[in-house]
This record gives sequence, C-alpha cells and structure tokens, in this order.
Amino acid sequence: MKSPFVMLVDDEVSFVETLVKRLATRNIETITAFSAEEGLEKLEMNQNLDVIVLDVKMPGMDGLEMLKKIKAGFYRAEVIMLTGHATIESGITGMKLGAYDFLTKPCDIEELVSKVEEATKKKRDHDTKIQEAERKKLLRNYEP
Repeated sequence: MKSPFVMLVDDEVSFVETLVKRLATRNIETITAFSAEEGLEKLEMNQNLDVIVLDVKMPGMDGLEMLKKIKAGFYRAEVIMLTGHATIESGITGMKLGAYDFLTKPCDIEELVSKVEEATKKKRDHDTKIQEAERKKLLRNYEP
C-alpha cells in the first residue's frame, strides 16, 4: 500500500511539529493546519488526502464544526478526532457525525499510526468501489 497522506489539524504548534516528525519516520506524508479554517482551505487544494487527524478543541471553528463541513462537502478523507480526557463525549459525537474514530490526547503514536493505516485502507477501498461503479456506468452508457 502506498503510504498514507494525512493532514493534521490542531492549534498546538509544538504538538503538530512533533507529530509530523514522528509520522515521517513511519513514512506517513503529512500536511498541517493550525486552525479548522486553514484545514478546510488545505482540504480544497488536497482532495487526495486519505485521513484528517482533527483536534476537537480549537479557537474559532472547533473540530466538530469542521467535521460537519467535511462531510457536507462530500470529501472522502476519513477523519480521526483527537480529544482531551474532558472531551471524550465530543469524540463520541464526532463518530456519530461520521468520524472514523477518536483518540484521547496525548495519544500513543503506535495507536495513531495503526488508526491512520486502518482509515487509509477504508478510504482507498471506498474510492475503488466508487471508481468501479463509475466505470460500469460508463460501460452501460456505451453499449450498442
């Protein structure tokens, strides 16, 4: 499997920078955003993202609101929510809104990598099914 393409969205700069380095050592390509608004802009330019790792609590637009916008925009990237211990309820809410999963901060890097790989597989399997359906539709339209 080609390595996952991930966007980290979190307002804690040092946390994001550390996570980028730790994911890079595991051959996971990442881009970053330090607010939900910036994350949505980068998503527009990177629609081939596999996974978005999204913090729930951020100033301005929070992670749950960004998740709603991702799902409303029909983006196919899977979303893993990051919650503090006090906001586990938000993680559960995120899953009800369509997030793939949630992890509590600070998260274990191996657990995060495992979730990213699982979510990437799910997203890519879904993409393949969509491509197959589109191909079948095209073939039906060209039958004599």
